[in-house]
Amino acid sequence: MQNLRRRNLILNTTQIVVWAGVFLVPALVTWTTTGHMQQAFFVFRHTARMVLPLFLLYGLNYYLLVPQFLYGGKGKVKWFYILNVLLLVGYNLYRFIPRGPLEVPEEVVNQIGMRNIWAFFLGGIIAAVFFQVLMILLAVGLRHLMRMNDREMQFEEERRKTAEAELTWLKHQLNPHFLFNTLNNISSLTQIDPDKAQESIGQLSDLLRYALYDSEAEKVQLASEIEFMDNYIDLMALRCNELTTVEKQLEAPSKPVEVAPLLFISLVENAFKHGVNARHPSFVKVAMHMDGDDLVFACDNSLFEKQGTDHIGSGIGLENMKRRLELLYPGRYTYEQTAADDTYHVQVTLKSL
Repeated sequence: MQNLRRRNLILNTTQIVVWAGVFLVPALVTWTTTGHMQQAFFVFRHTARMVLPLFLLYGLNYYLLVPQFLYGGKGKVKWFYILNVLLLVGYNLYRFIPRGPLEVPEEVVNQIGMRNIWAFFLGGIIAAVFFQVLMILLAVGLRHLMRMNDREMQFEEERRKTAEAELTWLKHQLNPHFLFNTLNNISSLTQIDPDKAQESIGQLSDLLRYALYDSEAEKVQLASEIEFMDNYIDLMALRCNELTTVEKQLEAPSKPVEVAPLLFISLVENAFKHGVNARHPSFVKVAMHMDGDDLVFACDNSLFEKQGTDHIGSGIGLENMKRRLELLYPGRYTYEQTAADDTYHVQVTLKSL
């Protein structure tokens, strides 16, 4: 967007500089070479008399005829051509039609010939019309570039607004999904260990506060996100029996780093959903750390493929996460997933935070 605005500014500035140069440069050259201000003023006046009609024709087309008629709709396009033809014909008739008999000194006629005089006269008319048409085409071309830039800026603005609306929708869709799973965990825990469940309610309170309020911000501190994920993994681990090993290695950054909230929670949910089996040894390993200016999140879990369409690596939560990555970090993230040796591995890297 900023580049497009800069491009429009360059086009407008270039027009001003070029026209100022056309009017002033001949007089300035005369003044610097001769040192006579009066002669420089004479050159300026003569230049202005020749250039001013072209400048007016260009400005009239650039600021009025092209935007109002050429780009004003199909019904107005014909008026662009009609008005320009009337301008060209009217001005050139006024300029070149003699007000009285054409008087040419006899010695000039004898030396050059009347035929050559008329040829020069017609050549001057053709040259004048050529430059006039060139000014019209130049105004159309530059106005077209400006119009393309304006349309591109409008498109970028609409795309930005659409992306913001989509991000809001994705985040609102994510919160109920997260809350539903967390409440299920607490419900299961009340039947196993009521005292532990009561203790976990405090953790859940912190989670709810973060998910419902703090996560409304576009970006949050990575340290807050790590604290949230740490508590969330503890709550998820409460549902697991002694056959499941849960490991976490969440390293807080040494300097303030901001990330999008609740970005990786779907991967943790997916790991516990598909990687834990109450009748077989299972494991879930979650790690996150800074590698220079890059944030690396990795999650490994035991692989127990389920029947039907509900397979690991799929689901609404993961699709939302991938879409948020594309909207928030376009071209600045990598997403890798592998399934081998009864282990499912996924890694997300956010670059240059």
